[in-house]
Amino acid sequence: MTQSLSFRPYDVRQEHEMNEPLDFNRWAQLKPVAKVFKAMITNVIRLTEMEKLFHLRIIDDTERERFSFLPGQFVMIEVPGYGEVPITVCSSTSNKGFIEVCVRKVGTVTSVLHRAGRGAKVGIRGPFGTHFPLERMKGHSILLIAGGLGLAPLRAPIFYVTENRSEFKDVHILYGTKSPDQELFDYQYESWRRIDGVDIRIIVEKPDERWKGPVGLITELLDDVTVDPNETYAIVCGPPVMFKFVCQRLNQMGIPMDRMFVSLERRMHCGMGKCCRCNVGSTYTCTDGPVFDYWTVMNLKEAI
Repeated sequence: MTQSLSFRPYDVRQEHEMNEPLDFNRWAQLKPVAKVFKAMITNVIRLTEMEKLFHLRIIDDTERERFSFLPGQFVMIEVPGYGEVPITVCSSTSNKGFIEVCVRKVGTVTSVLHRAGRGAKVGIRGPFGTHFPLERMKGHSILLIAGGLGLAPLRAPIFYVTENRSEFKDVHILYGTKSPDQELFDYQYESWRRIDGVDIRIIVEKPDERWKGPVGLITELLDDVTVDPNETYAIVCGPPVMFKFVCQRLNQMGIPMDRMFVSLERRMHCGMGKCCRCNVGSTYTCTDGPVFDYWTVMNLKEAI
């Protein structure tokens, strides 16, 4: 028998609703999860053969003004008639005009989304999940490390750190890909390099004839990085297999595991903790994560 929904629609225009604590594991408080923001695709940028960057603008003026997120949080993108997918927001938290999501074409919903152009309508639920504790990191050096598609969820923290540059010490952006044609956001590298105190390094495993940079695994970039381990935080995004080797190397550098943060975004499915596809033991990455410190991940069986 179908259970009736007794909760009323979520209204972002009501201040008291914005201040309510959210508990996604209780049916009585599912109204924030059910709220769908109607949005329009305003721009599409082809990043690689498999990834596109979508600019999404929430249509309602009031909802657009009230919508906000924190670096590391994700939204559910709904393509009407096909379903929805969880995707981490990869734009700046200070931009109220639109949000950006990087979508890899890997299934039915993402393939349909890749065929959409400017003016197409989609739905947005969220934002959901934990975030990178950048407020705690202020006053310290920070290592921002990404592999492959991991640069997408790392992009919001990069924006936050560079837009608040005076509140952080040394900033290192390390990025590795399989080959040069798989690089994401390559048009932004030079602008990041121009920021005082920001060191950006990129490495590939399989260079082409035009590649002039370093070749190898991303852990090799850490060989030339010198930091005070007691004054440094690290954010690591990428395939889970990468976490083990990068975080082990960071630990060898003396950085404590509770100062390393990773995102288990790739394990998510429904975003509500209902489908159980993202559970690791008793932990649901969509409601308890997706951002965890590495000490916690080390103690989650099968997390990596």
